[in-house]
Amino acid sequence: MIPAILQRGTSRFWYVICLSLISLCLPPAVMAADDMAPRQAEMAGYLLVPHGKVDARYNAGFSMYVAAWPLLKNYPGQDFQSGLFGTWMFARLDGPKPEKIYSDIEGGLGWWRDTRFATETPKFIMGGVALNFVEWANGPGAGKGRNWQKPAGHYAIAQLSPWVLWPPDGLNLKQGTSGELFGYGYLPLPLTSPKKTTTGADVPTGDQCWTLFLNTGNFKGPVTFFMPYFWSRPTIEKPEFAGLFLDTRPSEPNKAIQMETQHIPAYIGQDAKGDTFARVAPTLFPRTADREAPLIHRITAYNKAALWDGVQAWFEGGKEVSGRIDAQAAAVHTFESRGGATWQIYTPNTSRDKKVPLAWSSFATPVALDDTTYGYKWDTTSVSNNATTITLPEYYRLTRDAGNKERWLVVDPKEVPAETGLAKVEFPKRPGPDRRPYVTPDEADSCWRTPGPAAGPFEAKLGDGSVVTYNWYRFADQPALLNADLTDAERESLQKRVELLHKHWTRDREYLPPPTVGKLADLDPAVIVAPPKGLEIGYVPIVTRQAAQE
Repeated sequence: MIPAILQRGTSRFWYVICLSLISLCLPPAVMAADDMAPRQAEMAGYLLVPHGKVDARYNAGFSMYVAAWPLLKNYPGQDFQSGLFGTWMFARLDGPKPEKIYSDIEGGLGWWRDTRFATETPKFIMGGVALNFVEWANGPGAGKGRNWQKPAGHYAIAQLSPWVLWPPDGLNLKQGTSGELFGYGYLPLPLTSPKKTTTGADVPTGDQCWTLFLNTGNFKGPVTFFMPYFWSRPTIEKPEFAGLFLDTRPSEPNKAIQMETQHIPAYIGQDAKGDTFARVAPTLFPRTADREAPLIHRITAYNKAALWDGVQAWFEGGKEVSGRIDAQAAAVHTFESRGGATWQIYTPNTSRDKKVPLAWSSFATPVALDDTTYGYKWDTTSVSNNATTITLPEYYRLTRDAGNKERWLVVDPKEVPAETGLAKVEFPKRPGPDRRPYVTPDEADSCWRTPGPAAGPFEAKLGDGSVVTYNWYRFADQPALLNADLTDAERESLQKRVELLHKHWTRDREYLPPPTVGKLADLDPAVIVAPPKGLEIGYVPIVTRQAAQE
């Protein structure tokens, strides 16, 4: 309503002055309705899982079972990035650790900004990191970027299993997986021999081939392994770090267990009084009908007697080894009902000291379900649930605690003023904008064509909406082996060892110690294949292309 003084025809000067005074007196909702629109934000942080330590001699790898589930109700696009629970395995060093020497195996289940064919179901990547991220490797043919002219970890991982396809976008789980346990671990195998020099340089390369073992409902056994050259290659230019990486060094047995989340979509809005509220995309965690769901189970560290010693003797002419990892040469980490969270809600470009934490403990309590199993007890007044998942609270209010520190506290949706606009925001399902195909080199003189595959191409349609093209290569002729600083004689020696594994380590036996709780997750049935007749021993499937299904 315009005041009467303006209706009686004042001069333009006084008209402007009065409007200015009015603008100073009106509340923000009247001044600028556009300023009241919710702002895009994100929720991010870590869930921290303390656990008991084991003796330092258990330094030859690990295994664990982690829940696999759809973290978000709707996949929101490629800004979304989060892992599920996982770990970081570093080399164990003697004495003081040198500065600027980051290198490990991380990866695990999750979603990443470069995932091109993502769904609500997580995928698995290997996540090997060479010195200070100069290269990283996520699986056979999957490294840092997609530039095959400058491969950076693309040839770091060799395909070992003749029964599992590894898509470059990540290893697929069965669509709809929701709370089942995904078993995996890395143990070293003596597949190669140590070398005193690396590509002619006076730095060594060790013989530890860190091998990924899986335990799922429809596949068990070794799948892939890191070539030792991946770890030693950076030391050609940094010889002072020679011999300090996972090709030669034992693993650190006591590892952090966390869930790292970098982006969950959210919005922040204000009401007419200036109070601030937030809403996050529906975020899910597993549940069971009769108890809290296991999220992490049987974190186990091994020494070399668990597998390495027997395999090494076998390769030297000794007794055949079944591949079953010896639980007597293992130590299982224990849990207590403790844990923490650093999840925060904030708008883009917020400085670290201004990001406000979520009051996670108000609705989630860490619980040791038994000595070797970890989960959360949920506040049933704050979360909602269905048959297999609970949904975290969506709405929060910015408040201050007794120490005058800001916190996001759960608020009932009915208590969020309509003018915040948060009730109207949506978190729809969105495919990622980058759905370009993954394509490997096809030149006649490339390592993909010379000596080239023994059979193929074949196709498999995956549950994520992509189709992979793959070929069968003689193990020693796969591209990773041709780029691993191995002589022909060294590759042939490796070929003979792998043929022993293919003949005796079948997919129908146990390898990792099995879980004692829960149900195992399945791989996407489409990634499980059978070798063509005549190629059952000593040949592996290599994916050469992945594209969206037409």
